[in-house]
Amino acid sequence: GCEHYRRGCRLRAPCCGKLYPCRLCHDAAEEHQLDRFQVSEVQCSSCRLLQKAQQHCEGCGSLFGEYYCDICHLFDRDKKQYHCQECGICRIGPKEDFFHCSKCNLCLSLSLQGKHKCIENVSRQDCPICLEDIHTSRVGAHVLPCGHLLHRTCYDEMLKEGYRCPLCMHSALDMTRYWRQLDNEVAQTPMPTEYQNMMVEILCNDCNARSTVQFHLLGMKCQSCESYNTAQDGRCRLSLEEQ
Repeated sequence: GCEHYRRGCRLRAPCCGKLYPCRLCHDAAEEHQLDRFQVSEVQCSSCRLLQKAQQHCEGCGSLFGEYYCDICHLFDRDKKQYHCQECGICRIGPKEDFFHCSKCNLCLSLSLQGKHKCIENVSRQDCPICLEDIHTSRVGAHVLPCGHLLHRTCYDEMLKEGYRCPLCMHSALDMTRYWRQLDNEVAQTPMPTEYQNMMVEILCNDCNARSTVQFHLLGMKCQSCESYNTAQDGRCRLSLEEQ
């Protein structure tokens, strides 16, 4: 095996004829990618017999993988994997805990069925954090409330620095509790006299509504959804006295 998979064979790359533990090891060493679907031969790690791709060695009987897919030619220990025809690749299951969203073009947890925002073929976009592929990644995808996807690991790292989707700036998690805390902080922090009557137009990143609100350094709350995930839209400021 290798750091990526536990298996008892090496793949013979159809592109260059070289033997590698897996496609990821091949792609890291070569300047081209291995097409997993074109793999037809493997070499047994025990007896070194080169043979057609299959689950058991035809020479010594060794098991190449507890799980084997004869479409993806994936060999690995049992992780309740299943091959999704719509995704075109194998997914980690169990299968009964997932459904395939045809619009997002990705297998998602049943807990998200009917509860997530769909974006056409969103899984075919690269992760906006690491810029790596999401659809075929070994790292699971996290679905944001806005419908965009991040690798789960990238999502965890993002939350250490901020709370907004890097693509659309929508809040990436439920911020209601924090917004109410910010309400109290704003109420307890009066602005200097010269700013107390200053009004500003804002655009909400969460609901896209525009509001005219009192300027405050700690944040300006959307009058539609009460989110503080807002930005000044660049229009002129008006004082209350001028209205």
